[in-house]
This record gives sequence, C-alpha cells and structure tokens, in this order.
Amino acid sequence: MSASPQSEPAILRARAYARTHHLPSPSLLVDLPTVSAAYRALSAAFPGAGILYAVKANAAPEVISTLFDLGSGFDVASIGEVERCLSRGVPGRFLSYSNPVKKAADIAAAYRLGVRTFAFDNPRDLAHIARWAPRSNVFCRIAVNPPDAVMPFGGKFGCDPDAAAQLLADAAANGLRPLGLTWHVGSQQCNPDAWDVGIAAAAKIALQLEPAGVRLPMINLGGGLPISYHPNPAFGNRPLIEVFGEAVNSSVNRHFGSRNRPRLLLEPGRAMVGAAGIIRSEVVTVREGRAADHRRWVFLDVGRYNGLVETEREAIAYRLRTPGVTGPTGPVVLAGPTSDGDDVIYQRVQYELPLALAPGDVVEILDAGAYTSSYSCAAVNGLPALPTFCVEER
Repeated sequence: MSASPQSEPAILRARAYARTHHLPSPSLLVDLPTVSAAYRALSAAFPGAGILYAVKANAAPEVISTLFDLGSGFDVASIGEVERCLSRGVPGRFLSYSNPVKKAADIAAAYRLGVRTFAFDNPRDLAHIARWAPRSNVFCRIAVNPPDAVMPFGGKFGCDPDAAAQLLADAAANGLRPLGLTWHVGSQQCNPDAWDVGIAAAAKIALQLEPAGVRLPMINLGGGLPISYHPNPAFGNRPLIEVFGEAVNSSVNRHFGSRNRPRLLLEPGRAMVGAAGIIRSEVVTVREGRAADHRRWVFLDVGRYNGLVETEREAIAYRLRTPGVTGPTGPVVLAGPTSDGDDVIYQRVQYELPLALAPGDVVEILDAGAYTSSYSCAAVNGLPALPTFCVEER
C-alpha cells in the first residue's frame, strides 16, 4: 500500500459525498479510509516504530480521532494543537511538543495539560523545560542539511551536532529524561538516504554520552516522508513508503548495529494525509492568451491564499482532473481568485486542460490533504478559509 497517488475508490467516495452534501466551492474532502491505510503502511514499513502524526499537516478533528483509534501519538507545535488533540480525547501523554521554539508560558501550559515530551535546540529552551515541565522527556534537535527536499528547513532549527551531547548531559543533570536526537530532513524529502546523516550523528552522540551514564533509547526521525504527486520511475512499482523504510532501517543497522539499536519515532504529516485529500474547486473564468503567451488563463476559486500555499515557487505540482469535461486539451496558466498579482498557481509547470472548460466547471486537485486547509487564511479579499469535510467508507 502506497501513500500516493490518490486511489480511485477515494476519488469516487469524494465525488459521491460532494453530490450528496451540496458542498461550497472550494472545499477539501479528506478520505478517512485512506488516512487509515497510510497509517498501516507506515507501521509496516517501519516495524516497531512509534508514530507521532504531525497535526500541522491537517488538524481536522476526524483525522485526529481516526489516527488515535489506530494507536497513533501526535506531534504538536503549539498550545492550540495540544488543545485540539485533547478535545478529541487524546491524553497529553500521547503528545510530543516538538517545536523547539516556544514561550516559557506555553511550556508550562502544555505541562499542566499533561504533555510530558518536549524538543529543544538551545540552552535557554532547555532551562525553561527544566523549570516549567520538570522530569519531562526531551529530544535534542540537531541541524542537518541533506539534499533533495522540496522545502528545506535551512538554518531555522537545530543545534550543531557537536553541541548536542553537552546539552543532553545538561538535561539529565537538570532532572529531565533525555530520550535522544531529533532532526528534520525537509518537507517532501525525495532522497531515501537523506536520514543517514542524522542517524550517523545520533550514533556518535550516543557513544559520547555512555561514559556519563546517559543512555539515549530513541531516535526521532522527524517528518519529511514524501508522497508521489507524480510517480518517480526511479522507484519502480514498489510502494514509496517501503523504499524509504528500507533505507532508514538499513542506516540504523549500519550505524548502531543490533546491540544498542534505538527505538525509532516518526512524525509523518504529508505521508499520512496527503493522498487522502481532494480540493473541489470551480472555474471562475477562462481568459484567452496574449500575443507573448498564447496559453489560456484559467482562474479557479482556490489559490495561494485559501488552500494552495505550497504552489509558491510551483514547489508542489498537484494532479488535476476535470470530471464531466472532456475532449481536446490545450496548455493553460492556472491562477487563483484574488486581486493579488502573485496569486498565480502554475505558469512554469506545464498543464493542459480541456478546451471546453468554462466558468462553473469543477476542477479537482488531487493529493491535497496536507498543508492546504491548515495553511489557508481568511483575510485576503475577504475569502473564507478552505473548509474541510471528512469522508468515511460506506
């Protein structure tokens, strides 16, 4: 089972749901059976690993409940996400506050709400955790810079790996329980070997801490696992998640061996919900091209600000369908509905859509379950945030 591309049964369920419920346009439909299948696929590809779903990818209450029922924990990055999980019956002990940048007041609030696992990457944050969340579990986040991430994290998070051993020793001296290292290889990381540099650093740091009696029982691999917006022939017909699972497990065996192998944790977001979502949008208008560029301009009622933020720099190229509109196709530029000149979705990535496409026709944006509704805003031109509807299998 692969996390992507979106399955035909999921697409048909979404269409049936939209017909029955007369949804507004645009809307995001999330197929809960696909979310469940992705969780099982991740569990199979990383046997024995703990899964902490990254709530920021899609915070729909039904998604949280579905994953909690399957046994998932949750990676949270704010008090708002903590409260969202608690409201669905998730105890605080199932949450990991993995954002290494947080106010002392938020650490204290999360601790009061039952959160007992935190990440940090600097001495000040560590001191705040020790004071406001005593005896908690902690991960030290290190900086890595692997290749091939569609959206790299750059230098925003993570300490130098050479500083991590001392920080973890300080954590233990301050009454905290060091669990291990964590890092992030960048969102939509397409290189299966990208995690190797962090795993190698974790093995080195674990050895450095052994003489001090500090044992690191876990590695938190963070997020970044990709989905196949467009299939990659380099991976053949194998499920994408299996390729990445084998690469990571091979790296852990190589650097740690079997004697001191740590337990793995994952923080998947896109890999859990990306393939579960379809945005149903409508054509606002179609404008003919200009002399310098003869492509038609197709304006949709969804754009950069109300759901498609990841099309900035055309980083994510979603698959499109036009149900009910067929016939000859031609090249198009796709644009969003706002009066902002930057609200152009695709003009470098080449798309062809039916020549018969007209205002009011539906355009489906596939594999759009992650970082769409959760990243949309409700301010630009007064457009509402992208609503989410969850679809269950009948």
